[in-house]
Amino acid sequence: MLIDYADKELTQRYQLMAQTIIPRPIAWIVTQNKQGIINIAPFSYFMGLSSEPATMIVSIGHKSDGSEKDTLKNIKESGRCTICMVDEAHLNQMHFSSKELGEEESEATAFDIKTKEVVKGFPPMVQGVPSAFFCEFYQEIELKDSKTIPLVVEIKEQFIDDGILSDKEKITLDYEPVARVGKSYALLGKKIIPPTIK
Repeated sequence: MLIDYADKELTQRYQLMAQTIIPRPIAWIVTQNKQGIINIAPFSYFMGLSSEPATMIVSIGHKSDGSEKDTLKNIKESGRCTICMVDEAHLNQMHFSSKELGEEESEATAFDIKTKEVVKGFPPMVQGVPSAFFCEFYQEIELKDSKTIPLVVEIKEQFIDDGILSDKEKITLDYEPVARVGKSYALLGKKIIPPTIK
């Protein structure tokens, strides 16, 4: 079967991509608005972009009424966000936090998501996550005819839970992040170590 994307509706293209570009890591993006309300939203259209500068990219859509998502608005207004990797212990809260709330509501309160301030001047991180990135807004990418807005953010600092460090000297991490696989979630499961290249 060969599928011509020009013949497919937006939702069909999304479903095709979401079921084949897998697994995609899920990150909670924490932002704050001018009133100090904390927004915590999960994103799976997210990944590392470059190590110089240290950047990540996340694609942010719009609310059901067509307005900007709080995450997008808050990043553009404050210039900062905290990106938290999600592990199995936080899967249910992450799933529930994908529900659309009004901008005056906080997922932290609605879904009992505990946060803690770690880096001054940045939104708090979700308490208990294995790792979190404290980022500044770097660049918006224009996608012609798209309502999805890709944002590039630059990593300024990273929190790593000591419990996932398997080698402190080399800063080797060992944990299982939650990934998106189609409409479901998955853990990475079996790891395959490649042979040494001679």
